[in-house]
Parts: sequence; C-alpha cells; structure tokens
Amino acid sequence: MTAPRRPDTTAPLHSGRLDLLPIGPEHAGEMAAVLADPALHAFTGGAPATAEELRARYARLAAGSPDPAEVWGNWVLRLRADGRLTGYVQTTVRAGNAELAWVVGTPWQGRGLATEAARALLAHLTAAGIGTVTAHVHPDHHASAAVARALGLAPTGERQDGELRWRAELPVRP
Repeated sequence: MTAPRRPDTTAPLHSGRLDLLPIGPEHAGEMAAVLADPALHAFTGGAPATAEELRARYARLAAGSPDPAEVWGNWVLRLRADGRLTGYVQTTVRAGNAELAWVVGTPWQGRGLATEAARALLAHLTAAGIGTVTAHVHPDHHASAAVARALGLAPTGERQDGELRWRAELPVRP
C-alpha cells in the first residue's frame, strides 16, 4: 500500500460544469454576495460575512494551516456557463484522512453543483492516496445528507457539535 501524499491545494480542479479555483482574497467580494442569504446559516449558525471579513478569512485559508501535519484545501466554484462563483468546497487533511465540506449559494441550489464539486474534490483526494473521508452534516439538513450519500459516505451514528458524522473508505490506488 502506498502512503498518502499531501494533496495539491494550489491546483485548480475541474468537473463537467465547474472550475474549482483555489480560494484567495480576490474572491471575497463576489463570494460575499453568493453567501449573503441568511438561510445558508440555518444549520451552521452565524450570519453572512462581509466582503472584508471574507477577504481576511480567505487570506488565512490561502496561507495554509499553521500545523505542518494538517493540510487545508479550499476552492471556490466557478460555473463555466456564466463565469459566476456559486459556492465552495473545502477539505482538511490529517494523516491520510480528509474532512469535506461544501456550500452552494441559494440561487444555485438544487442543480447538483455541490455533489459535482465534492466529487471532483473526492477524486483529487483519492488520487493523492487519501484513505478515509468524513463530513459533518446537521441531521435536519437533508440536501447535505443527499450530497454525502451521493459521494458514498454513510452516517456513522457519531455526533459532534450537533452534527452527524458521515464516513467512507476510499479505494487505495497503487
């Protein structure tokens, strides 16, 4: 079995309809509008961030984890058809295990974009030899549960901060 590599978090990723671009401060203005709907926070809490808050957050994310044993990957989703940003996917990788998260702005929900983007990220992680993937989903967030299920994750019954942990073992590539 091959040891996992650090996934390249600076590489753009691609899917059928989306370009996944490594997140940076330059995305903050457009993403503030994408994430402005308070309904996006119904399951996670908080409120929409301002462009300035996102700019500072994205600069920290783009700089990477201060912990050398941890890798942060964050990509904005650009819909190729119109060039607009629609959301993001992210991963935190530790010791060959990856946690995934995804958010798609309200106007673009229901089109399969979260699943498509998360699959592209999952393929990237699989190619890097990542063995286990988890996601944390609020038990009442049926759309996110559907994304997790489409990725091959299954609920574990474990809870963390009110969210249900989903998990999958990825095929190991030689």
